[in-house]
Amino acid sequence: MLILFDHSTPAPLRYALKGHVVVEAIERGWDRLANGALLDAAEAAGFELLVTTDKNMHQQQNLTGRKISIVVLGNAQWPVLRRYVERVATVVNAATPGTMRR
Repeated sequence: MLILFDHSTPAPLRYALKGHVVVEAIERGWDRLANGALLDAAEAAGFELLVTTDKNMHQQQNLTGRKISIVVLGNAQWPVLRRYVERVATVVNAATPGTMRR
């Protein structure tokens, strides 16, 4: 699966998502795009999943008809998040188009 990390997603998480290709928004120059524009750019580039820590994403975006799915992390701090990488990997692996999971 082709996964995009939003600018706030801890980079070390990419190593827990084995079997996936992970790209950070900053690598594409997308780190300053607003949520809607970021989703549009990601879908156009073939990304299947966006991982973010933006807890307001579910209120801001309607995923009806979207091909991309979103996983919202509960915490952006790597020392905390690293204790839950297996749970995150399970949610990522179960993601389906047009859905948002926290």
